[in-house]
Amino acid sequence: MPSTSIGESGLSGASASPDGVDERRFVVALARGLELLRAFRPGETLLANRDFVERTGLPKATVNRLVYTLTTLGYLRFDEPAGKYALDTGVLSLGFALLAGADALELARPHMRVLAREIGAAVSLGCRDGLDMIYLETIRSETALTLGLAPGSRLSMLTSSMGRAYLAVQEQDLQAALLEELGAAADKSGENGARLVKTARNAIADYARDGCCYSFRDWHADVNAIATPLRDVRNGRWLVLSSSGPASSMSEAYFRDIVGPKLRALAARLG
Repeated sequence: MPSTSIGESGLSGASASPDGVDERRFVVALARGLELLRAFRPGETLLANRDFVERTGLPKATVNRLVYTLTTLGYLRFDEPAGKYALDTGVLSLGFALLAGADALELARPHMRVLAREIGAAVSLGCRDGLDMIYLETIRSETALTLGLAPGSRLSMLTSSMGRAYLAVQEQDLQAALLEELGAAADKSGENGARLVKTARNAIADYARDGCCYSFRDWHADVNAIATPLRDVRNGRWLVLSSSGPASSMSEAYFRDIVGPKLRALAARLG
């Protein structure tokens, strides 16, 4: 689902500043431009103006101006044969800057590689971006055929183990507000928001009991996944470690009993 949240605690769309934010200092035009860039979903390379309008809820005239500005600045590129827009090198440079400055990622990478080899499953590190979780790194097992999304990929906070683990460690008020916004966004995209929120709440209860959140065939019919959060103290944010593999060959019990304790131990060392 597309992201509609602005900022860490924002609960409104791109057309207004989030609740609790000083509107005198909040630049709505900038927020709208960033929301336009977030309209791209994993696997998508081209979007038309009407796609931006549908996903952001912004007026067509506003989208036209934002697209022109972002194209001029090198964040979007117009593909003439397709008549659509693609992300350009400006976005890529921002992503590389984020990854280059991620001390926690540099620290985590060799440990993730060892764990992936040991458990025969992919190990990933991610963080929140709006209403999604974005992958910072994925290490695939060298000893087995494993799944794993590439850095920059996004997952729904509601259906992914990574997103559920992030929700599990938020303050109660923020957690409730996020779940409400996520449910509304799911309904808007044609999904059953109430059902997804209920499943996410169950996963949050799993964290209270097990120290991990699960997504067993929820995100994809043949993917099992587990995640646990860790605090990146230096950058003042929550990161999430996750592991995933084919449900057909890696059972729920394997992730609960074998992967879970190892993932929690790694999160404790890194955090």
